[in-house]
Amino acid sequence: MNIERSALISIILPAYNAEKTLAESVDSVLAQTYDKIELVIIDDGSTDGTRTIAENYAQKDCRVKVLCNEVNIGVLKTRMRGVRSAMGQWIAFIDSDDLWDPDKLKKQMLLQKRTGSVLTYCASGFIGSDGNEISWVMHVPPKVDYKRLLKQNVIPNSSVVIKKEIFLKYSPFSEDQRDMHEDYACWLLILKDGHDASGIDEPLLTYRIHKHSMTGNKLHSAMLNLSTYRYIGLGFFQSAYYMVCYAVRGIIKYSHLR
Repeated sequence: MNIERSALISIILPAYNAEKTLAESVDSVLAQTYDKIELVIIDDGSTDGTRTIAENYAQKDCRVKVLCNEVNIGVLKTRMRGVRSAMGQWIAFIDSDDLWDPDKLKKQMLLQKRTGSVLTYCASGFIGSDGNEISWVMHVPPKVDYKRLLKQNVIPNSSVVIKKEIFLKYSPFSEDQRDMHEDYACWLLILKDGHDASGIDEPLLTYRIHKHSMTGNKLHSAMLNLSTYRYIGLGFFQSAYYMVCYAVRGIIKYSHLR
């Protein structure tokens, strides 16, 4: 693949036992109208047909690269392995059950050129585990600063296009990292340091909602959020204030997705 690195976007797709949804996600990436891409699929020790599906795509399309973990190491370490192997100056993320609009990357790269932002994001639409559309969109602001992002993470991981060097600089990943929302911590640290993030208020990402994610342990998620606030340096009272904001916005969000 002979593409100038400064224009190349490396899409990182970790997959674990994703044979039911992986092909649809991969197809949505390969259908992008922005064609300067490489897709890095990392199979995280799957026990189903995930690895075979990924390798079949790699055989058919030179833009696809497949990495395989011999054992399951978790989505965070798997994603970081993909980032470190990426050839592009830009990084995008997609989960193995999410979908992209064909113009997602094109529109975000045009926005980046217009704004100079090191990070761009977009609004999200939603579908159920059965594939049926949910008639609600999580809208995003055209700009988000540090204080606003503290109140709610409006930057879904699968919506992001970010400079690789910026991501590696601010990502809080380490082998012994505490439990927290690592992607949220990364975006917060980037904004705290004065970098710009710009958004497109169009649902260029479609996020798949599973029943277990809706009925999961909300207390555990809240504790991860609190740990994120403490990691980035907030004190007790600041953390408490933003946890209230997080809870209120979370209630509003999930009321639309029931």
